[in-house]
Amino acid sequence: MKIKAVIFDWAGTTIDYGCFSPLGAFIEAFKEFGLDLSINEAREHMGMLKMDHTKALLSMPQIKAQFIERYKRDYTEDDVKSLYDVFEKSVFATLGDYTQLNPFVLESVEFLRKNNIKIGTTTGYTKKMMDIILPLTAKNGYKPDCCIASDELGYGRPYPYMIYENARRLNIYPQKHIVKIGDTTIDMQEGVNAGCKNIGVVLGSSSLGLSEDEIGSLSKEKLENLKNHVKVKLYEAGADMVIDDLSHLPFALEQIDERL
Repeated sequence: MKIKAVIFDWAGTTIDYGCFSPLGAFIEAFKEFGLDLSINEAREHMGMLKMDHTKALLSMPQIKAQFIERYKRDYTEDDVKSLYDVFEKSVFATLGDYTQLNPFVLESVEFLRKNNIKIGTTTGYTKKMMDIILPLTAKNGYKPDCCIASDELGYGRPYPYMIYENARRLNIYPQKHIVKIGDTTIDMQEGVNAGCKNIGVVLGSSSLGLSEDEIGSLSKEKLENLKNHVKVKLYEAGADMVIDDLSHLPFALEQIDERL
């Protein structure tokens, strides 16, 4: 194959079905500061460097208005850091509980290995967080060739530098031979900015935001409508293909490979 590497996202793509670990931590952190953050608001910037995500949430008009009403002033960088510190503490307390592999991850790895395609990863998590996650996923059979966390290079998504560093360490060039795989619009933007082909994943994604049980309780029509809404967002953000889940990854990669 002309594809030489894939760059997976983590939460919502290969682990943490529905991407719930950072979600709850953000809601709890904002609650501690007297701010009401909804589930949809917490998901709005999912995939960013978590410090950037914290600031982006505080900058949302409805959250900013709450902050000003409560504290009689605009937020400062110190407020961002204080909120992030509470978020980080909450994440570390439960992070290990959200490392179960998503469906078809191991089957995808088997396909990639058979085709000599290297496996890199990028994430909105920090290196300290990934130091907890990586040994746990390795025990379950998922051990990528490279993992770059959002705080290692000074810039997170949508900047392309984490993908560039994966390419450097894996010795893959040019970028068109790399496929970025993720579950959020900012994953797709990261891949576009890096010059990669991009595949979006719907089921288990933060963009869909549903657990497996919640998905199972929906009517087929309702689920299709929700999936189509996510697919449109991912395509608009730069996806070359969007798949329901990783069981469709071999087909998607073969289609992209033909275009290359």
